[in-house]
Amino acid sequence: MMIKTTLRTLLVSLATFFTPFALAQHQNFSISPSLSVVDFTLASNDDTTKGTFQVEKGSVTFDPNSSQLSGLILVSAATGNSGIAGRDKKMLKEVLQASKFADITFAPQSYTGTLALTGDSTVQVTGVFTLHGTPHTITVPMVIHIEGSRCTATTNFKVPYVQWGLKDPSWFVFRVAKQVDIHLTMRGLISPVS
Repeated sequence: MMIKTTLRTLLVSLATFFTPFALAQHQNFSISPSLSVVDFTLASNDDTTKGTFQVEKGSVTFDPNSSQLSGLILVSAATGNSGIAGRDKKMLKEVLQASKFADITFAPQSYTGTLALTGDSTVQVTGVFTLHGTPHTITVPMVIHIEGSRCTATTNFKVPYVQWGLKDPSWFVFRVAKQVDIHLTMRGLISPVS
């Protein structure tokens, strides 16, 4: 009986010890759209507009021993929702032109910093952000929390949409900021790439 207990304790200890090493290979972060969201905030001289977009799908492959990333996060432009139908219609039709440019994407390419295999990490992620059909290389700070196979990644960044060629919705005395604040939350599962 004592031998079985000792053997069981040894196996549990080894499994706990080797788990990080098992993770130190190529991993895939499969993003769950139902648990992920894009929040946006747009300031104006009248009010601050807040709303959301839906993450349609996403997957990121990474190797903790390398700085390289690959994958794609896709957001549907047509899901923009600030809670005011008239304002949303104008945003989707005139600013985003969602019927023509349906997808907003981010393709991560690399990161700097140390990615912990468990717990929290803060890294700088560089990739290509495509809005209105035009790609832009950006670097964003990302906080990553890994707990077992569950992962949450969050980032905050600004999109200079007018500078990038989208229509300025300002009119008459109503003035809108030329950049929009984005807060992206992605939740999902990590699994080894086979």
